[in-house]
Amino acid sequence: MSSELPSKDEPSTLALVGLVADLLLKKQWMMATAESCTGGMISAACTDLSGSSNWFERGFVTYSDAAKTELLGVDAALIKKHGAVSDEVARAMAQGAIAHARAQVAVAVTGVAGPTGGSKAKPVGTVWFGFMVGGQLISEMKCFDGDRAAVRTATLKHALQRLAQLLA
Repeated sequence: MSSELPSKDEPSTLALVGLVADLLLKKQWMMATAESCTGGMISAACTDLSGSSNWFERGFVTYSDAAKTELLGVDAALIKKHGAVSDEVARAMAQGAIAHARAQVAVAVTGVAGPTGGSKAKPVGTVWFGFMVGGQLISEMKCFDGDRAAVRTATLKHALQRLAQLLA
C-alpha cells in the first residue's frame, strides 16, 4: 500500500465519515476515539465534517503508555504483560473510552506505524483495533504495508470502514 491517491473503488475518508455519521445519527448514539499510532487522525477526520458535534463526543490521544493508563484507565500491568500494541490493550482502550466519555460507540487503535519500533512478533504496520458498539466489544489486528503515512492513513480508513460495518 502506498500513500498515493485512492482507487476509484475505494471510498474517500470524508465519505466514510459521512456514512458513520449517518449511522450514528439514526441510532442517536455518540462516538469517542482512543488513538495511539494515529495521533488523533480519526478524531480530526470526524470533526472535519460539519455538524459532527451531533454524533462525535470526544477523542483521546494516548500515545504513551502512561496516557493510556491515566486517561483511559488501561491497567499498566496489562501493558507491561502484553505490550501497548496488543489485542488486550486495544480492547481496554475501547472500554476505557466508553467509561470516560458520554458515548455508546468507541474505536481504539494502537500500532507500530514505523519506520522504527517494529519487532519480529510485531512488525512495522501491525495495528490492533478495538471497537465498542452498543455494549459489544470487538477487536482485530491488521498488518498494513507502506511508510509511516501509509500505515496511519490505512489505519484511519480501516477504523471508519469497520465501524460503519458494525453500526449497519
